[in-house]
Amino acid sequence: MKQSARSKRLAKHHKRFNSGSKLNLVALMDIFTILVFFLIVNQSEVRVLQSIEEIKLPVSIAEELPIENLVITIFEKTVLVQERAIWQSTSKDVGFAMEDNNEFLEALTTELEYQVSKRPELTESEQEKGRAVTIIGDASIPYAVLKQIMAACADTGYRNLSLAVEQQARKKQGEG
Repeated sequence: MKQSARSKRLAKHHKRFNSGSKLNLVALMDIFTILVFFLIVNQSEVRVLQSIEEIKLPVSIAEELPIENLVITIFEKTVLVQERAIWQSTSKDVGFAMEDNNEFLEALTTELEYQVSKRPELTESEQEKGRAVTIIGDASIPYAVLKQIMAACADTGYRNLSLAVEQQARKKQGEG
């Protein structure tokens, strides 16, 4: 039996569209190219720890970028570990009163030991250098208090200490 022109055309059409679909790689490559350029342009090497208006960080020429680790934030009358308040001053004086320091150090040590218990295994670098902690504090915090905080950190295994500072641009060699 002879096929009509219409049935031949329909058979050819069905044969052509029944074959497997083809992937158009040109459009896919265009999308990935745009994505790569977008990521390169929007990549920045500036890392901001926390933007806290109440704390005026000391100024320094920082060479290393901060890494993600345990963060201790020190305000005038409050201390936070990982954004959780662990101690508040009961003194009416502004800043750290010496009579509150024992209570403060006990609270800090307890919290640091709790943080250690959450992740007891150490990586190789942590075994060598100790656990990492970043201390963010106002420039007006007395050095004695900062020294006590660092000692409490070292006693609980946090020996890799970093102090958050505001980066100051380096002066050129020709400038005074």
